[in-house]
Amino acid sequence: MSKMNNPDPVKEILQFNQTLDPRRLKLKFAAMRNAEFAFLRGTCHLFYQNLPGGPVLDRGPLSWISGDLHFENFGSYKGDNRLTYFDLNDFDEACLAPCTWELLRFLSSLITGIGSLGLDRQAGQALCQRFLDAYREQLGEGKPRWIERPLATGLIKDLLNSLKHQKRSRFLDSRTQRNAGKRTLTIDGKKALETPAHEEEEVRSFLNHFAREQKNQNFYQVLHIADRISGLGSLGIKRYVVLVEGRGSPDGNFLLDIKEARFPNPPLFLSTPQPVWKDDADRIVTLQRQLQAIPPALLTPVRIGGRPFVLKELQPSEHRVNLLLGKGKPRRLEKVVTAMGELVAWSQLRSAGWRGASGREQLIDFGRDGLWTQELLELAQQRSGLMRKIWRQYCMAYDAGIFDQNTP
Repeated sequence: MSKMNNPDPVKEILQFNQTLDPRRLKLKFAAMRNAEFAFLRGTCHLFYQNLPGGPVLDRGPLSWISGDLHFENFGSYKGDNRLTYFDLNDFDEACLAPCTWELLRFLSSLITGIGSLGLDRQAGQALCQRFLDAYREQLGEGKPRWIERPLATGLIKDLLNSLKHQKRSRFLDSRTQRNAGKRTLTIDGKKALETPAHEEEEVRSFLNHFAREQKNQNFYQVLHIADRISGLGSLGIKRYVVLVEGRGSPDGNFLLDIKEARFPNPPLFLSTPQPVWKDDADRIVTLQRQLQAIPPALLTPVRIGGRPFVLKELQPSEHRVNLLLGKGKPRRLEKVVTAMGELVAWSQLRSAGWRGASGREQLIDFGRDGLWTQELLELAQQRSGLMRKIWRQYCMAYDAGIFDQNTP
């Protein structure tokens, strides 16, 4: 397992984020101060450092994992077949690793965030066990499935049904302003910031060239570009929202999400040799297409200014399930957690035997053998406790102004 090069987590956080956009970095640091779960989300690089060795982590079958699995990294989206799905939705840190690394990250997030869901420790442990049971059951069956609207239940069904009749115009109105029949992006400091002029020109130039290679060139006609504010772990990297002509102004307009692809947190890559990718956008897009049941619309690896980016449609159907609707209701939350365990198993089965991953038979055997689950649950408790301790150190440093002093 990898070792932490710097034993001071405050210095480690500053160093890891030092090249990010200061405007969005301040938002990230503030969010990490406000909640322990937000801190866990924003410090994936710390989570994987100093992982203890042991059979449950070292001997799990190799699998392609998303790398940063927590209960907010699942959501709805419209696939390239125009149907709406619920699935894992973040692959920035996707890599080849023991399958138990993915489970450990998710369980630790559930333990850390359980208080915000109105449940006590005992109920949280029961949810963790339910996640593992669902994962093992589907892994043992050896057949990947998927969740779309007719197959969904509980809070996930409510989410997908709520999106069924959502109009594009309403979604566009939530992100843009209209004047004389034309739209422009809303620069509100919450979802979008003004893009520096030189970056705007770079993105516009790229899209003009990109459009010439597409069947419908006019679709990609740029109307407005802004810096996008979204997520937490990646908040601060270069990311743009682009308003394009789409199928015609004003309500046929589309929004594009263009996000820089960076080399993922190094600890994920040190224990297992990785394939050679063209660049990180190629890695992210290739693995997302492999691990999801159906990839989202327009998902494409691109290069802007010599750097890799991932381009996809920003959709009205792209939402997380609101677990707070199940606050204090274990049975409602149990259905969601069960679905999440199933989705993780299905994603790993889709990539079984592919580019270095263990074969399907090894995953099936691992799922049917439940002897490892207790050790993993105990390790998740330990990991959550360690991250809570580091968060308290972070809060003290943040309140002392250290992060303001070190953010330009």
